Amino acid sequence: MDDRFRKHFRFDLKKMGVVDITDRKKLNELLSALHPDTPAIWGEMNAQQMIEHLIRQVEFTNGKRVTALTIPEEEAKRRKELLIYTDFALPRGIKGEPPDPSDVTRCKNLPEAIARLNKELDDFEKYFKSENITAIHGGFGPLNFEEWIIWHGKHFTHHFKQFGLIGDL
Repeated sequence: MDDRFRKHFRFDLKKMGVVDITDRKKLNELLSALHPDTPAIWGEMNAQQMIEHLIRQVEFTNGKRVTALTIPEEEAKRRKELLIYTDFALPRGIKGEPPDPSDVTRCKNLPEAIARLNKELDDFEKYFKSENITAIHGGFGPLNFEEWIIWHGKHFTHHFKQFGLIGDL
């Protein structure tokens, strides 16, 4: 993570028990234990589908995909406070939005997908280099860089636990 962001970051992700997506060395150490045949402990995705799911989510935060708020603004503010600024963890087996049928596997294999995830994360950090940039979350509204790091961290943590890459942090 760029020092300009790190010195202003108010939250200790380790204390929050979430993966720090800006610590790329640690992130890739965790991902090195993921193999095409690594079984999910729960859920229906395989390892490559999980990585490509994370890629698509990061693309909403690096300017490549755009969404709109899908709920009333007051509800979004309430959810944001509850789900980002607390120790909330995504529960096992939670069902998100149904996958878009046009979002088929885009990478040839798992190593290519992991490399693509790293590129999208690099683009995420570049996107937020300017001051006062936000990206919309469909259920929370606009989030800044710090809020996205927390939310992506919670999301990555959920899926890393799903594939046994981490236990409780």
